[in-house]
Amino acid sequence: MTKRAPHSDIDLTRWREYDCIWTDSLWIIEARDRTGGHQLDYHGNFVPQIATQTYLRYTREGEVVLDLFLGSGTSAIEAVRLNRRFVGVELNPELVETVRRKIPADLLDRNIHILPGDSTQAETVQRVRDVLGTMGTDCAHLLILHPPYHDIIRFSGSAADLSNAPDLETFLDRFETVARYGFDLLAPGRFAVLVIGDKYERGELVPLGFYCLERCQRAGFRSKAIVVKNITGNERGKGRTNNLWRYRALAGGYYIFKHEYVMIFFKPADRMRNTKNGP
Repeated sequence: MTKRAPHSDIDLTRWREYDCIWTDSLWIIEARDRTGGHQLDYHGNFVPQIATQTYLRYTREGEVVLDLFLGSGTSAIEAVRLNRRFVGVELNPELVETVRRKIPADLLDRNIHILPGDSTQAETVQRVRDVLGTMGTDCAHLLILHPPYHDIIRFSGSAADLSNAPDLETFLDRFETVARYGFDLLAPGRFAVLVIGDKYERGELVPLGFYCLERCQRAGFRSKAIVVKNITGNERGKGRTNNLWRYRALAGGYYIFKHEYVMIFFKPADRMRNTKNGP
């Protein structure tokens, strides 16, 4: 007899056998996975191991993952590998075409949908709803949010790109808009994953991750966990400059970022939004 949570295929009667699934809140990742179609072909790539772990924990095979900041398509590729259905939204139309070429033709526009659009806009959200309808559901079963870390990397020249937000408050307001749309598109009782890091600006730590956590809570999400992910092999070109970074850190009194946060939220089963901080 099996025993499963409503959001996972994990058989809890065999819980000792799931060594491949991480349950600690510190993830040490030696390098970004480059197997199964994953490539290090884009700055700010989503680490495949994060998608693997969260898909296995928070979805069942055949369920729908929604990614509102698709980027280079890591979350879509992992959906193919783990037999999840998928809807991804990406602002850059050229990148949309790049991702579409990574998806098997027999799954594209059937199980895997890659949409061009701005996730802060209502018309884009309506397109997502329409696609979900063609997939036989009105909600996604897992939400992925991996926004730009404000202006650390400029991803395009578009004013709509969150990496080009003129200031931190504008970035957070636009991010919150996406989080609110994501909340509405997510099935009640299901989970959302925010992957985000902090940054330094003019010698001061900007706790971007915790600012975004607060905006997700404003949108109606409840917090479930914060995982710290540390990675050492995800950046290009640092090999010869590590000593320089170490010198700068010692001289400036700061610590070198090698971590991001994987923040887990859930949507209350009663669908109720916290209206104290917004509509």
